[in-house]
Amino acid sequence: MTEFPFQLLIKCRLPEERTESLTCTAFLRNIPGNRIVYEASWNAQEVIVKVFSHKISAKRRFEREWRALNRLQEKNLSSPAPLFYGKTENGSWALVMKKIADASTVLDVFNKTNGNGEKLNLLVMVCKELAKQHKKGVLQKDLHLGNFLLKGGEIFTVDATQMGFSSSEAGKNKSLSQLALLACNLPQIDTEFVTILYQEYACARNWSFDKSDIILFEKECFACRAKTIRIALKKSLRTSTRTLRVRAGRYRAVFDRGFYQGAEPLDFIKRIDTLMDAGQILKSANTSCVSRLTWNGKDVVVKRYNHKGFVHSLRHTIKRSRARRSWLHGHRLKMLNIATPAPLAYIEQRRWFFLWQSYLVTEYVQGQNLYIFLRDKNVHMEARSKVGEQLKALLAQLCKYRISHGDLKHTNILVTENGPILTDLDAMRVHRWSWTHKIRWSRDMKRFADIF
Repeated sequence: MTEFPFQLLIKCRLPEERTESLTCTAFLRNIPGNRIVYEASWNAQEVIVKVFSHKISAKRRFEREWRALNRLQEKNLSSPAPLFYGKTENGSWALVMKKIADASTVLDVFNKTNGNGEKLNLLVMVCKELAKQHKKGVLQKDLHLGNFLLKGGEIFTVDATQMGFSSSEAGKNKSLSQLALLACNLPQIDTEFVTILYQEYACARNWSFDKSDIILFEKECFACRAKTIRIALKKSLRTSTRTLRVRAGRYRAVFDRGFYQGAEPLDFIKRIDTLMDAGQILKSANTSCVSRLTWNGKDVVVKRYNHKGFVHSLRHTIKRSRARRSWLHGHRLKMLNIATPAPLAYIEQRRWFFLWQSYLVTEYVQGQNLYIFLRDKNVHMEARSKVGEQLKALLAQLCKYRISHGDLKHTNILVTENGPILTDLDAMRVHRWSWTHKIRWSRDMKRFADIF
């Protein structure tokens, strides 16, 4: 592991050929196989260094970012000023830019802000900066709050690699698509935030607007969120800043980095059956086994989907494992702000080509199932009414996004201190067509009604 501080020598190519020495003081980000970002000091000023490591596309990527940063400066848009670029001693391309001192990402500020009014003011600032960019023909392909910095009352744009430039203003359709890309990542997408954001943006662009524009924008947000989720789910299956993919012998697994931090994932994989047997067995059946256990200081639930013969293995080899499906659905619900235990890992055990059995690891959530809660005489009517309203909102969210649970029985709904949450997601389906969703949804509602 790299120890800080350390010296980094760069043989500059632009603005002139020379050798510069920087002192790297902190690690900021690592995208495996693509780039590493450091905080450094150079000539008594704080800078950011991006080292591009991809064997094929490193030169193309750093050149694209260098050009984009310079064009942002030419257009008088708030962004880090590029200083120089060149090659490191090991032959990697590196780009150095000024650091925006004492700034925080808008995403961090947004997450730490409690009041909706303050959050809305922050988003309005981003919308106005976005409108300014669109007026000058700048579009972003990777638009989210993490790509904006806030310093005082000014918004700065970072990660210029994913930007496109035009000599004319962005048209209405492209602009709405951009604004939807920003809005679809917000948990408040279903509130008045959408309307206000559009109105503020339209005012900044000197556009007139009416109800039909807002409806069009809401549809664009819905489509954009679906696309964003598809991309994020693919990312959750590979190694990234949040997840680690593991291949070891007959095992295939993906871990949330926060789950195994400070421990060894392979140790957990090899000992998983022993850990389950030593834990608190919550369910033991022919199809699956569920156990609550503690590993790496974390209270978790592990569900093992058992092997049930060759035909069963062949079917799930083709369909993909139930643990994998539950992992993806867990991430989907989290992105839609629908309550479910956080997915921490999934593991597949294979024999030759065939899937043998699989494991899903989620956080343990304290609660009681809905059936017991509703029949508990110690629960006040006010608490029951509150949970009823929360359930209604949860089901409305599922229906809105054309999601059917597939097994909506009382044991798969837990009532916690924060409200009801959904569990057992391996039968969940997301429907492309409304008519298929209606059929499955009616089955869900019939199963749900059996609770009462």
